[in-house]
Amino acid sequence: MKKKLQAVLLILTIFILTGCSSQENKVSVPNGDSNFSKRSHYGNYISNEKNLRHFIENKMMTKKGIFTNYKKQSYKKSVARGHELLSESSGMWLEYLAYTHQYKKFREFYQATKKTFDQKSQFSYRYTPTTNKKFDVNATLDDLRIIRALQMYADQTGNKTFKNEAARRFMSLQKNTMSNGKIASFYDVKTKKASDDGSLAYYDFSTLKYFESTSEQNKKMYKKQLAVVQNGYLGDAFPLYASSYNWRSKTYSNSDLNTSEALETLLHLSEIGKLKQVSLNWLQDQVNRNTLYNSYSINGNVVSRSHSAGSYALAAMIFAKQGNKAMYQKAMKLTWKYQVKNKKSAIYGGIGIEHQNEAYSYNNLTTLLAAKY
Repeated sequence: MKKKLQAVLLILTIFILTGCSSQENKVSVPNGDSNFSKRSHYGNYISNEKNLRHFIENKMMTKKGIFTNYKKQSYKKSVARGHELLSESSGMWLEYLAYTHQYKKFREFYQATKKTFDQKSQFSYRYTPTTNKKFDVNATLDDLRIIRALQMYADQTGNKTFKNEAARRFMSLQKNTMSNGKIASFYDVKTKKASDDGSLAYYDFSTLKYFESTSEQNKKMYKKQLAVVQNGYLGDAFPLYASSYNWRSKTYSNSDLNTSEALETLLHLSEIGKLKQVSLNWLQDQVNRNTLYNSYSINGNVVSRSHSAGSYALAAMIFAKQGNKAMYQKAMKLTWKYQVKNKKSAIYGGIGIEHQNEAYSYNNLTTLLAAKY
């Protein structure tokens, strides 16, 4: 009798554990395609793109990921540089492979990305090859970009495995970094804490909207997320958005704006038809005058008068999403000015500073993506 009772209890335990596991592993997969792969086809930069792609594949690419900078630089704890690898770069490259239908390369590179950055619930934002160090935190936008790329691949190929992978990844990311409208800039897998700050550039609305379409609760979450960004608007005099929102103090940041991050915010709004006309007008003026500088105060004063290919490439993406072919091509013309034309240069074909042999992955990959918009 005792043995029978033990057997029954064992079966019940297995049943309960299996039930809990299936509940935890249940993934809500959105219906239909995402439209992430939709393009304007305004760009026709065959030669520029070919040379840039060749530079990235032959001078920046490794088996584990893409160099942050072509130039070797000493290690710096506060910021990735030199031959460190970023999940940001891997996500961008995956998007490009999806745009260009390079499906075998996509599958291979995604496996490499997982091997380098995977932390099960998220991707580490940074990896240092010399010490084999994977950082404990992610960058939520980088995760969303990889998830978007996975969905692009699934849409184009009809591959259910990748569709489920994208949905599972989103669910895991959501659990740690999203709540009540909040999108934390990062989550630390060691301390198991999310940041109090949420960068407004990290609210990738088209991706959020697609994956949060699976329930009424998620749809409410999306509305709150949109409100967080829209309420960070700085005003018509300088029609950009605050850099971040602090959920502890319930205040928007007064810090200077990094232009590439500010434009990421505009791009995400443009992708869902929520970009203000006054913001678009401001951006057109800067591109027309070639005065899209790298940093501004929240009052609109120029903090840094340097320029960035990445910022002009982002502007091109925004114009493409707005259906403005002329402005897209004008922005791309300014972007390609940063491409190294000297065939004797070590960074020929890349976007960078020739005399310093510097070519950052962000500028190169953003330009490459913009060419496909």
